[in-house]
Amino acid sequence: MNEYIIFPTITFFLSILFSMGGAGAGVAIIPIFNFIGLDFTLAKAIGLFAGASTTITSSIMNIKRKVVDYKFVFPIASMMLLFAPLGAYSSSFIDVEIVKFFFMVMLFYSASMMMFGKKKALFHVTSNIVLYIVGASVGFLAGLLGVGGGNILIPLLALLGFEPKKVAVAVSFVVPFSALGSFFTYATYVDIDYILLLLVSLSAIAGGYIGNYLMHFKLEQSHIKKLMALLLYALAFKLLWHFIS
Repeated sequence: MNEYIIFPTITFFLSILFSMGGAGAGVAIIPIFNFIGLDFTLAKAIGLFAGASTTITSSIMNIKRKVVDYKFVFPIASMMLLFAPLGAYSSSFIDVEIVKFFFMVMLFYSASMMMFGKKKALFHVTSNIVLYIVGASVGFLAGLLGVGGGNILIPLLALLGFEPKKVAVAVSFVVPFSALGSFFTYATYVDIDYILLLLVSLSAIAGGYIGNYLMHFKLEQSHIKKLMALLLYALAFKLLWHFIS
């Protein structure tokens, strides 16, 4: 019964922090849930559904505001919808320790992008073919690791030279496709506690709403992102210790 209190509470506070920084909390929820006793694959499934629950609202609002560039998001969304479930399915054939290792690498990557990432683009891509490739590769990796993919996609698209505001809208639109596609795939072979899933998802929605509200106050987002980065570094180093100890 304690897990019905502990996991939603953790989710609530993490969702507040990460939504204040404009990111999804799934990347932190998954390792923390695993560290305190939840099966890693189950943690991925719950983290995916919780992340999708918080991003769907943003997607609907962006559609209503008519700020979604469908020509830009279609290649990414379509490929992520196809390849995220494939990545999630592939996870069932790969040793969980290998998946954890790649998750650790992704944590270091995400933390470094938050802490040191520069806004200057390395390339200036215009071809839609690149967007299809990005959507497919990020979708597969996101499904494999059990994340929505936004933390991978945002810095990658920025490095390819796409406008930051355009990228932010696109990512909020495509992440639910990736997250839900992966979740339903995990649900076919993972024994999911649906009560826990519901409680965690409601906590994620509530925390995300509060975090988005607090964003409107004069909070220094760069400081919030550094705090998020420090948390992700701590989780990454804990996983690293798991592999070397």
